[in-house]
Amino acid sequence: MKKQELYKYVIDYFQKALPDAQSELEYGNAYELLVAVILSAQCTDKRVNKITPSLFEKYSTPELMAKADSDEILTFVHSCSYPNSKAVHLLGMAKMLTEDFNGVVPDDVDELQKLPGVGRKTANVIASIVYNKPVFAVDTHVFRVAERIGLSTRAKTPLDTEKQLTKYFPEELIPRAHHWLILHGRYTCLARSPKCEKCGLTEVCKYYHKINKK
Repeated sequence: MKKQELYKYVIDYFQKALPDAQSELEYGNAYELLVAVILSAQCTDKRVNKITPSLFEKYSTPELMAKADSDEILTFVHSCSYPNSKAVHLLGMAKMLTEDFNGVVPDDVDELQKLPGVGRKTANVIASIVYNKPVFAVDTHVFRVAERIGLSTRAKTPLDTEKQLTKYFPEELIPRAHHWLILHGRYTCLARSPKCEKCGLTEVCKYYHKINKK
């Protein structure tokens, strides 16, 4: 099967199976999403969603968070992974957002990456979800699923995967396709025990055919 045919098959499947795919993080605006995504690194969305309500109530704007100190922020985020560094990142992010961006979350991936705690994946998430930019955020789920299905080939880094996915997914579908692959990896194509028996992509999945040959 040619790459274009594979992508068409995958797109057709997800458009039927997950037509309304979206982030499972709970947020009300771009600032809140940015905070939530920073907290979500090496942490589940469910855990982040338990942390953010009280955090957002205390620091409803970046200006308010910028006036805090990292120890204060730590009391709200202590139950997530790497809480000390994330508290420092959130404070630095809020200060830079306030001082350099007038409190407005930028829509440019390069500008976003200037903020403390924001790498390429986080920047792509914000640009994609908030501003509907055709950028593909590649986390561990996306990296794994893309390789297993065959959407990416011999990708050694998340950036390799991002480039291949961006090349073959239609631009207008990229923001939604990001969620398709994340949710598929989170609930079906699990890292250690993929639920192939419940997957609708086994007909074209490179991983499925490989393990069945063995």
